[in-house]
Amino acid sequence: MTQTESTAVRLKVSPEIARIVKPGAPRDVQIAAARGALPLAGKDLLTVLFFLCRSSDAEIKKAAIKTVREIPETILTLVLKDNTLHPQLLDLLVRARMTDAELMGVIVMHPAATLKTLLYLAGKASSVVLERLAGHQNLLFQYPELVEAIITNPAAEKTLKYKLGWQEPVQMSLADSDQNVAKDGESDADENPKGSKERSQAEIESLMEEAEKSGLSKYQIAMDLTVSEKIKMGLTGDKEWRTIMMKQSNKLIQGAVMKNPRISDGEVLMVAKSKTASDDLIRIILLNKEWLKNYELKKALLVHPKTPPPKALRFVGFMTTKDIKVLAKSKQLTNIVANAIRKELQMRLKKSGG
Repeated sequence: MTQTESTAVRLKVSPEIARIVKPGAPRDVQIAAARGALPLAGKDLLTVLFFLCRSSDAEIKKAAIKTVREIPETILTLVLKDNTLHPQLLDLLVRARMTDAELMGVIVMHPAATLKTLLYLAGKASSVVLERLAGHQNLLFQYPELVEAIITNPAAEKTLKYKLGWQEPVQMSLADSDQNVAKDGESDADENPKGSKERSQAEIESLMEEAEKSGLSKYQIAMDLTVSEKIKMGLTGDKEWRTIMMKQSNKLIQGAVMKNPRISDGEVLMVAKSKTASDDLIRIILLNKEWLKNYELKKALLVHPKTPPPKALRFVGFMTTKDIKVLAKSKQLTNIVANAIRKELQMRLKKSGG
């Protein structure tokens, strides 16, 4: 979704645009362009304004910023259909038009949007825009830093922060805290540790090495990780880390585990057999054609209460007659699936003369 940041800003412009923005260009022409008074097409207008917003001339700069904020949304929507837009143009729109939820919703999904721009948006945007951004879970899986930026944004609604794994700080005494940690060795691992600072993957690995030398378990190490760090571990960790992260209540962390390239068929099957698996996890499994080649997985999904009936019915015909007979007696299936299985059994018995 986003591309690699670059330190140098290089925009290829037409000779017409160059004449307007180059050093020494007539001031009256730049003033007219900054006010949107020149006959320029959408992309050319935005490009000219980008340069003029950086002008050392205060009047030109002020007029250019004002024009960017007033360009009709219909024009900008058409401009944003161009996937070759320079990232800096998107960054300009984010900074000037952040309150425009529809426009921001388009920029979030633009292939030229950089992580730097998205992080700025996540940290400054209104609650409406944050909802749009948080709705793109694949983006949050790819860039866990966005989760932290949204959670720490003062405009983020509590309901949204809860969905992303945040939990309201609880005031307690040191004794109470020790008792909670001691109980079954568990603690609230989904809450970011107080005063925690985002660490790189290398720093996390270094932390693990030091902790293991000190005799700490990976579960104890996990208690010191932020939500985004847990997402990273879910995406890259070994089986033990995947098991720990799958037990987190945060759906993004669980989803990251499912996207870990090292996850085994057995682990996926365990998720499918778990009646507490969320709709999101079942949906991820259903979208993976390779996983669905597994017969036991098909059977688990067929009987799972979170599998949408139309999807579950696809697996009925794959079941062996032996399993169909067993499933026909089950009282834990939805009515739609149960009826389909009974019909399938009757049809097979009729064909076999049984």
